[in-house]
Amino acid sequence: MTELGIGIGWRPEIAEAVEALSGVDWVEVVAENVCAGHLPDSLTRLRERGVTVVPHGVSLGLGGADRPDPARLAALGEKAVALGAPLVTEHIAFVRAGGPLTATPLLEAGHLLPVPRTRDALDVLCENVRIAQDALPVPLALENIAALIAWPGEEMTEGQFLAELVERTGVRLLVDVANLHTNHVNRGEDPARALSELPVEAIAYVHVAGGVERDGVWHDTHAHPVPEAVLDVLADLASRVSPPGVLLERDDDFPPAAELSEELEAIRGTVTAPRGAGPGPRAPRGRAVPTRSALAERAPTAVGQPLLIGAGARASGGPMPSAVPVAPEVTDPAPREGARQRLAVAQASLLSALVAGTPVPEGFDTRRIGVQSRALAAKRAGVVAKVAPELPEILGKGFRPAFLAYARSRPLTGGYRRDALDFVEHLLLAGRPEDPVARRRLTEWWQDRSGSRPSGRATRLVRAARHALVRR
Repeated sequence: MTELGIGIGWRPEIAEAVEALSGVDWVEVVAENVCAGHLPDSLTRLRERGVTVVPHGVSLGLGGADRPDPARLAALGEKAVALGAPLVTEHIAFVRAGGPLTATPLLEAGHLLPVPRTRDALDVLCENVRIAQDALPVPLALENIAALIAWPGEEMTEGQFLAELVERTGVRLLVDVANLHTNHVNRGEDPARALSELPVEAIAYVHVAGGVERDGVWHDTHAHPVPEAVLDVLADLASRVSPPGVLLERDDDFPPAAELSEELEAIRGTVTAPRGAGPGPRAPRGRAVPTRSALAERAPTAVGQPLLIGAGARASGGPMPSAVPVAPEVTDPAPREGARQRLAVAQASLLSALVAGTPVPEGFDTRRIGVQSRALAAKRAGVVAKVAPELPEILGKGFRPAFLAYARSRPLTGGYRRDALDFVEHLLLAGRPEDPVARRRLTEWWQDRSGSRPSGRATRLVRAARHALVRR
């Protein structure tokens, strides 16, 4: 198991500060934000200083019903090689649904959504993880996410689900203690119980992040200071096992470097000198990963609850690391017949309700699905504003309401740059904005970035609108 130490999430906005921070042993970079052939100069300098860089993926969707996309796997592997990373990480989540398995349009969530803790979902996830492990040049670790949605009819607790995943695949775990806290506040799930059920020796590293509570709901923002409650969960984990690495995540509202340094020191102090013994008993070091029969003896907990809001591995061409023993009698069968199909239908129905306004599937809280739907649209608007900053500059205060109105009838089906183009096309076809100067600027923006496209009806209308503007 690679010893990483204390690290911080590298982001372009704080690249200079990260380079200057003392006591940073390693950094993590969002894999989709870097190109293997053209790494940011800041990351190159950090690597030259001996700082480990780990790529953290967000788009594989290993918890989805489809098998992993070979192109996405190849790209992630290339970035791991380019960065000299000892491992790569991803999430136990689905990020898209629909397509051939359901004969419905493929929809993108634009966010990490939880998989149901069921046998079907676990079977599919295990096969997807094995496919990813075989394709990647370095070990894989998977992160637990903040459970934005509680699936009805769940058959396992989170700890049981993760323990069996590790048993069946040997995958490592990226434990996010902030997400455990989020699920505690929003869903009443006990972080100590989750930690007691996990094979803690499978932990590759740990995430720590901040959030904020509003009206009794915890929002995992990654834009606020790390609260004491999250450090308490970290202390509990550190009382059970010495984590190989702990990383501070910060994605927005970046504070001065001095505040980042203080948070790193608080994390370091928590790990090296845990406060108290923690709420749960210390797990014995070196314990074996539980067998499936042992898991079956545990009383299964029906954890289906209403929706509430928050925010190892085999190395190709080499032996599997020995840090996580896998019971030799356990086999890794392919998903039971129909498991992928059932999971595909369930995930497509839920995602369609969230992003396309279709009826809410049975068992989910309709009001809370609406809350989550609006949260997804708001995040989508924020990402589009970042990838196309000219749009809020042109539209001013009208950007956000216009985009949210557009998003209600236009689910995300491609990347965010495509989304920005489609949004502008939508406005121009509707004769908006009313200000001719703004409309002309939007037309020019769309023309510069659209490239060649088939001359469909929408394209012809936009071209006609563009020519009419030019003649004025």
